[in-house]
Amino acid sequence: MSTGEFLLVAVLALPALGALAVAAIPRDRVARSVGVLAAALTLVAAVALVADREQGWTAYAATTPAVRPWHSIDLPWVPGLDLRFHLGVDGISWPLVVLTALLTLLCCAYSLWRVPGGGAGRALVALLLVVEVGILGTFLALDLVLFFLFFEVVLLPMYAIIIGWGGDGADPAAPDARRRAGRKFALYTLFGSVLLLVGVYVVVSAAGTADIVALTGGGDLSRATQLAAFTLLALAFAVKSPLWPLHSWLPDAHTQAPTVGSVLLAGVLLKMGTYGLIRVAVGVAPEGARWAAPVLGVLAVAAILVGSLVCLAQTELKRLIAYSSVGHMGFVLLGIATLTATGIQAALIGNVAHGIITGLLFFLAGAIKDRTHTGALSELSGLRETAPRLSGLLAFAAVASLGLPGLAGFWGEAFAVVAAVNAGGALWTTLAVLAAFGGALTAAYLLRLLRRVTHGQPTQTVAALRPGLAGAELAAWAPLVLLALAVGLAPTLVLGVAETPVEALLGVVAR
Repeated sequence: MSTGEFLLVAVLALPALGALAVAAIPRDRVARSVGVLAAALTLVAAVALVADREQGWTAYAATTPAVRPWHSIDLPWVPGLDLRFHLGVDGISWPLVVLTALLTLLCCAYSLWRVPGGGAGRALVALLLVVEVGILGTFLALDLVLFFLFFEVVLLPMYAIIIGWGGDGADPAAPDARRRAGRKFALYTLFGSVLLLVGVYVVVSAAGTADIVALTGGGDLSRATQLAAFTLLALAFAVKSPLWPLHSWLPDAHTQAPTVGSVLLAGVLLKMGTYGLIRVAVGVAPEGARWAAPVLGVLAVAAILVGSLVCLAQTELKRLIAYSSVGHMGFVLLGIATLTATGIQAALIGNVAHGIITGLLFFLAGAIKDRTHTGALSELSGLRETAPRLSGLLAFAAVASLGLPGLAGFWGEAFAVVAAVNAGGALWTTLAVLAAFGGALTAAYLLRLLRRVTHGQPTQTVAALRPGLAGAELAAWAPLVLLALAVGLAPTLVLGVAETPVEALLGVVAR
């Protein structure tokens, strides 16, 4: 087994074994510490995947496959059904693998300091590690059936996190609210899963293989099959992304989930949808992608505008941040819809930037809500007077989210608009103008948020805040602050590794 193959297996095995160990250890504090160790080792293995990559920077020849992973492992899994345990990583998936490992580590470390009410801390950490296995497996799978199975692994543990530790323990209505949010999340996700399963069946039965490498470019699939497959797959991934109007599960799930659940939901779980759209839907059914691109672009811009307008009317902190994800992911989907190198690159860096910045925003929103026991914006004014450090971090995250140049949020949104302009034609130009207007609305609602929360006279709840920050909080937030700066100032950290695989993918999509 090569080093790359070992690392691929380790990235999945470490959190899986960590979850088992955490569940088996009876002492809660010790179990949570073991979970943090497993998450830390997973991050080390994920980062190490970039080393010794094979021909990662070379150009693709015309005869090479459109997916050429740096490292891959391909073993028989169910020989009777010709199913294979096929994993691989390239410049499209690696940034998301590292982001997933990092956010899981920060959530597990945060759980060492604070466990929300509702259940044992070790059970929460074990579920976080199981969620990590599902998300990482989705990003690494190069077999459609394996991709589907990993895609589904996330559902039950995230449902358990929402209904087990969600809500505000001081609110007597919290149990019912978090159960409703959990059921809504599960029903929407199951709806998407059914569509994904049917789409996978259509592709595998027509092509005779589930190998994503062989299928990328459409293989021998007929135009009718590609249209049907793309429709099914795109709808499935649209639920997870989420794309308007299939987004209504998201605000409730975010509002009721505990802080660590919201961070993983926004930071990486939504990226399963956009990654699947690029790797599977566009890659396997390129004719379907070209056919549906205008519709996807219109829905993406609708998500940008609707998300921003709803945020302008929101009065609850976590719900506002949740709806902001609808708008931000709209920019990601607009970039994908253009089917251009600029657009796909914008989508990839937008994915990473949204995970970093929104993860930080939910950490900060959780800290504010834990201290004040309210998320109502009307009860949170004057934060900078009593908790200036917390207020300053919130201001940093907000301006990063609105796309200030020099911070991570700028590149994805700006170049999604540029890609739409470059696509040409009246439709794409109109979509670009509307998306740019949505960007202005994004700035408006985030500045409104800062005005209402950080400025003014402190309310009674804010006046009672302790001014300091816990060391565990700073440890969880500092990497995200630094990454927001690093990706903003050096976008090549993401774009550099993704350039070659994006060109290879578009080489077969554009045929």
